[in-house]
Amino acid sequence: MSLIDTAEMYGDGAAETLLGEAFAGARDQIFLVSKVYPQNAGRGRIERACEASLQRLKTDHLDLYLLHWRGQVPLAETIEGMDALMRAGKIRRWGVSNFDAGDMDQLVRAGGESCATNQVLYNVTERGAEFDLLPQLRKRAIPTMAYSPVGQGRLPQSPALSAVAKRHGVTPSQVALAWVLRDPTVIAIPKAADVAHVEANRRALDLMLTAEDLAAIDAEFAPPTRKTRLAML
Repeated sequence: MSLIDTAEMYGDGAAETLLGEAFAGARDQIFLVSKVYPQNAGRGRIERACEASLQRLKTDHLDLYLLHWRGQVPLAETIEGMDALMRAGKIRRWGVSNFDAGDMDQLVRAGGESCATNQVLYNVTERGAEFDLLPQLRKRAIPTMAYSPVGQGRLPQSPALSAVAKRHGVTPSQVALAWVLRDPTVIAIPKAADVAHVEANRRALDLMLTAEDLAAIDAEFAPPTRKTRLAML
């Protein structure tokens, strides 16, 4: 609930600047995540990119720093930079975003055993990560961070979600969020536009979906039966 996710890409830094103003005086109450552009993840550049994010956010450290997606910089070089930022106290942990199973294999072989998370697109309509990525992350004890867990608020009209929502007296969006949260190794980072939205998201945490609920959702949004390209936004 106290996690705030941003990136240097969002608004070309404007989102970080806004957040730095918004949580002034309350930094110790949030878990702050930002992301670095792939082209800025090389030796020397990652330190400058991180420092720029810290200045915009008006803080001296990030709780988590992610490589936004895989680029051309060698993974070993990015890992070296992330580790240096940790030693300097600029970041507490580092991870990746939009990495498929093959990317994660290469990350670990490059020395990335300390990767703290992989942030990927995951919701009832985008289940490709379940085939091989989520099992791999669980085996390595790396939590999955699900972005757009309710499809950016644009879930399709769904008989299954509507029926489950009616049974529990909640909304289809809360059902979709609870579905992501059914897995204790998955962290969900839903958007919240106002206080009421935050409170609605929080209520999804109390929703315990039954085996019948899950079967109905699977019938409409089938789990993957083969490897597919990892979707990203």
